[in-house]
Amino acid sequence: SLRTRVQASGGKSAFLFVHGYNVAFADAARRTAQLAYDLSFDGAPIFFSWPSQASLSGYTVDEANIEWATPHIKQFIVDAAEQSGAENLFLVGHSMGTRGLTRALAQLVLERPDLKGRFREIILAAPDIDADVFREQLAPALAQAGERVTLYASSKDLALQASKEVHGYARAGDSGAGIVVVQGIDTIDASNVDDSIMAHSYFVESIPVIRDIAQMIRRQLPAEDRPTLRAVRSEDGVHWLLEGE
Repeated sequence: SLRTRVQASGGKSAFLFVHGYNVAFADAARRTAQLAYDLSFDGAPIFFSWPSQASLSGYTVDEANIEWATPHIKQFIVDAAEQSGAENLFLVGHSMGTRGLTRALAQLVLERPDLKGRFREIILAAPDIDADVFREQLAPALAQAGERVTLYASSKDLALQASKEVHGYARAGDSGAGIVVVQGIDTIDASNVDDSIMAHSYFVESIPVIRDIAQMIRRQLPAEDRPTLRAVRSEDGVHWLLEGE
């Protein structure tokens, strides 16, 4: 059924979504459907539901569960790459789910060099990952795994601010003073258009962010060609500020 859906799409496309903390199976399914609808995605929408406790108090249990789920996410990605028939395979991770997604990809780069560059886009929305761990241990592998890697961050993200308090270190999805800017990854600061309640689910709640993702997926436009992005230069390199229309 999945292969049939992929083959029927114009670009033989599929996207695979990995949800974040405090998300039940049904909510992950709805969010996947919402993404497909809002992006007018022509291919097959797929999601991997890891066993989140689906409660605010379940944060530490969710941390253990996303670590446990990582090898299963890795195999799921391999299955999607090898069995879906998708020529254009997009990977999307949100919040804590990006931990499993990025670590799985880092392992795949080592174990399956034939899959390097296999993924058209790797999109990381509000990643709840230690910023230095992301820079030093994950970013180099991600740049090899995908044709393009995009990280969305916001300085208004209350959930990541709370995570920073818990862990004592900045998160990769926070666009404050230490915004993550690394070679091979497009970092997009969505602070100006972040209008979600907790400023954490903007990738499905902010129209400018959804439109930006759509330009990547549907038109395959790089950051420098997307009109709502403004380049910001710093000592670390260039990142992009997403401005409202």
